Amino acid sequence: MTYATDRLHEEIAYLAYHFHWGHAELLDLEHHDRIRYVRQVAALVPHTETGD
Repeated sequence: MTYATDRLHEEIAYLAYHFHWGHAELLDLEHHDRIRYVRQVAALVPHTETGD
């Protein structure tokens, strides 16, 4: 089973935005490490509600 390309791009963009790491560095991460970082950042970043 291959990992969805769109999901991979979302994870890379999310981590690049928060960690300011380069594309190559993020792609070099093992899948489980990348997911772990995504979850850790998500736990630290306050979730803001949008709406009027």
